Amino acid sequence: MKAQSRNTLRHLAELISQNKSYEEENLKLHEQIEELTNEIEKYKSFVSKYNLEKKEQATKKVKDSNVLKYKMATVLFADTQGFTKISEDMDSNQIVDSLDEIFLQLGDIINKHEIKNLRSIGDSLLCVGGIPQKNMTNPIQVVLAAVEMQYFLNMIQKTYRNDRIWKLRVGIHTGSLIVNISGSRKINYDVKGETVNLATRIRSYCEKGDILISESTYELVKDLFQCEYYTRMPVKYKGDMLLYIVKGLKPDYSLQKKTIIPNRKYSIRFGLIQFTDLQEMMLNKLEKELPAGLYYHNVKHTIDVVTQVELIGFGEEVDDEELLILKTAALFHDSGHILGYEDHERFSTIIAREILPDFYYTQAQIDKICDLIFVTKMPPDPKTKLDEIICDADLDYLGRSDMIPVSNLLYRELKENNLIGSWNEWNRLQIKFITNHQYFTKTALSLREVNKQKQIERIKMLLETKPEDE
Repeated sequence: MKAQSRNTLRHLAELISQNKSYEEENLKLHEQIEELTNEIEKYKSFVSKYNLEKKEQATKKVKDSNVLKYKMATVLFADTQGFTKISEDMDSNQIVDSLDEIFLQLGDIINKHEIKNLRSIGDSLLCVGGIPQKNMTNPIQVVLAAVEMQYFLNMIQKTYRNDRIWKLRVGIHTGSLIVNISGSRKINYDVKGETVNLATRIRSYCEKGDILISESTYELVKDLFQCEYYTRMPVKYKGDMLLYIVKGLKPDYSLQKKTIIPNRKYSIRFGLIQFTDLQEMMLNKLEKELPAGLYYHNVKHTIDVVTQVELIGFGEEVDDEELLILKTAALFHDSGHILGYEDHERFSTIIAREILPDFYYTQAQIDKICDLIFVTKMPPDPKTKLDEIICDADLDYLGRSDMIPVSNLLYRELKENNLIGSWNEWNRLQIKFITNHQYFTKTALSLREVNKQKQIERIKMLLETKPEDE
């Protein structure tokens, strides 16, 4: 009986212990669920806010002012030729239907490149790149749209007999622009200024089936497109303007070197140019949304890291796509502080995955960018060359002459977040960290390693001059 009682008691103890273990496990699961729920809510809040910002950007200009000035926009003016030949075989209704069908297709091409199709009257059209949202890529987008429009009409030509086909004349000019905005539900844009007039005049110099661009547009697209000098056009009070014919994309930037459809190399070059717009948008976002008390992880630090990954990247001879991925990762690597201080790297990847598709980054590129963001988590543990570059860029200040004032800002930030103790504790931690730290790339080693060693002595001097309780 005693043995049976002992077994019963032992069994009860095991059940109680097991039940306690289940309760602890259940409590942990509830905590994890609560943590995940909070993160999901933060993510939903960010996505909602980001989408609202995009919508507001599209309408904000209407509310702020009815007249806007743009320093750089690209105007395309085009008209079709071919009424006479086609009218021999088609009645007027067929001509109008054919023209409407063609302009519908041209409109799809224009919209694909995020260009505003402002007017299609009769056999002519007017569209503008770079409005309402300012960007650096509008000359490239407009010229590529023109190339695709000409290609489309050349394909249509094969359906007509005896070369009886619409032909397009395209004139393009890049310059300043005045835009009058009207409407509430449907926003209308009325563009005025010399840029519009010059695009119209350039079109009149153009032969049927050609794309003619101004000298200012040429300077902005010549690296990607095949262009040939055509003629000079007199411009009142300014002398002659050089005009160029666009033959298509350069072979190296087109699929199968056929000069029509852009390839991967083109997309990467385009991305590097577009990075200027992405950077401006993100820095404005960080300036507005980063919480107070980020004395170190602020906009200045982000700019610093973007600059250094480019500098080190050039020194390490990375290719264009690697440079784009590095600069983008640097731009986003501390953006997660918008959502939370702890584990901000993960929040940074959430923000990057939400925004980057709008800037034509591929899923593979976004994955690499997010991997690089995680690499910036302390302590540094790089596995690849790109990992090494971003780690060196993130801690570049350790080997600079301004190391002490920068580290003071980091101390102040950590102190306000209750993540560090006294001043002397901080400096001892710095000495240990810098002593064990190493730059990984040859470029960073040559630029910063010697000066980094001097910082240890400077910090030791600070320890000697500061009271222990500070």
